[in-house]
Amino acid sequence: MKLAGVFTAMVTPFDNGSVDFGKIGELVKMQLEGGIDGLVPVGTTGESPTLAMDEHVKVIETVVNAAGGNCLVIAGTGANSTAEAVELTNIAKSIGADATLQVTPYYNKPPQEGLYRHFSTVADECGLPVVLYNVPGRSGVPIAIPTIAKLASNPNIICVKEAGGSADRVSQILDACDITVLSGDDSLTLPMMSIGATGIISVASNLLPARVKAMVAAFSAGDAAKAMELHRELYPFFRDIFIETNPVPIKAAMARKNLIKEEYRLPLCPISAANMEILATTMDAVGI
Repeated sequence: MKLAGVFTAMVTPFDNGSVDFGKIGELVKMQLEGGIDGLVPVGTTGESPTLAMDEHVKVIETVVNAAGGNCLVIAGTGANSTAEAVELTNIAKSIGADATLQVTPYYNKPPQEGLYRHFSTVADECGLPVVLYNVPGRSGVPIAIPTIAKLASNPNIICVKEAGGSADRVSQILDACDITVLSGDDSLTLPMMSIGATGIISVASNLLPARVKAMVAAFSAGDAAKAMELHRELYPFFRDIFIETNPVPIKAAMARKNLIKEEYRLPLCPISAANMEILATTMDAVGI
């Protein structure tokens, strides 16, 4: 499996404290109509830390069923416990997910050997294609380049979602091994693709699937000028959907367009009035 294009890191909509599974189906339909290449439910953007196990599983199942094989589904099934990550990944495989997004174990800050053993165990015991998720700002520890190179020899480990904020990491990874790299930052999509990344796991595409897809498709087709034009149009939105902790701003933006309710689970809470004003101004300027 070679991952390329735009994969939406889906939000999880809530309604009066409960997951709104009907709304998830509507969002999947919107994504498919926007020409998206894949969906990534229950990752960071999906507020996975506050979902109960049964909710987590049902979100993945709902997305798989709604997608109906019309795009890839990369299920967020990472955990800071290897046993839990294995359990969730096996369940995701059984309900039809195409691959798994495995975040670096958070809070316990494992050494690189621990990371290697963790990801290898998930890959070996579950047999589902694994996308490594490097996000040290969230997890507290990066996946070192030598660790990625070592993991890349495992045939079930196929890709890295690179969200460390450095385009140079893409060059370092591709210099060290043969593995697919996807950007984990909307604003770095084109810089990362210019040096070898094949696409983006996107937050912005929750609201703008067709526009983000057009930008990535233009670059992939060799039309760098068109891709840069689209990047410049969208950059203020890419920037301001991270004005507060993700996914607070993107859910606020989606709520402003009446796609979902602006509802979160503690410890996340609604965007501040001042930042909402900034976000709304940006949305208007970008034509959202």
